[in-house]
Amino acid sequence: MTKFSFFLHAGILFLAQLAAGQGSAPNSGAWSGIVVYSSCNADEAFAESPECFRSAPGAKLSLYDDTNRVTYGLEPQELIGGHLGDTVTVRGSLDGDAIRVTSIELMSIGLAVGQKAAAFLLHDQAGRAQTLDSLKGANGTVLLFFRSADW
Repeated sequence: MTKFSFFLHAGILFLAQLAAGQGSAPNSGAWSGIVVYSSCNADEAFAESPECFRSAPGAKLSLYDDTNRVTYGLEPQELIGGHLGDTVTVRGSLDGDAIRVTSIELMSIGLAVGQKAAAFLLHDQAGRAQTLDSLKGANGTVLLFFRSADW
């Protein structure tokens, strides 16, 4: 057997094994996003359209992941019930475009009312060091971190 035919056969076997394994094992992991109805597409969910939170015939609850602008089906629906509009982390396995849910956890954004913020030191857009104390005003402090796709 020549070197060429050996590598050709080895390559074909490798590709056949790779192709055989593609659909057999779902990917386990965690996905975060907002629970919307499946009748809502990714563009509507990104725009926070009211349509995403209205029941439609045959619509099920789905997860809109705004990090990659993808909507995933969620099964079983019983684990998701009562979470419409909630920002959640879903753990499970991805099979095609659906997540087989094993757990769901509510995500909290920000501090609870009355909770103290941790001390920090960050540089502002002008390069000046800012701390929580340097930003405090007479009536308290509001910090808003805005993520924009335009930056």
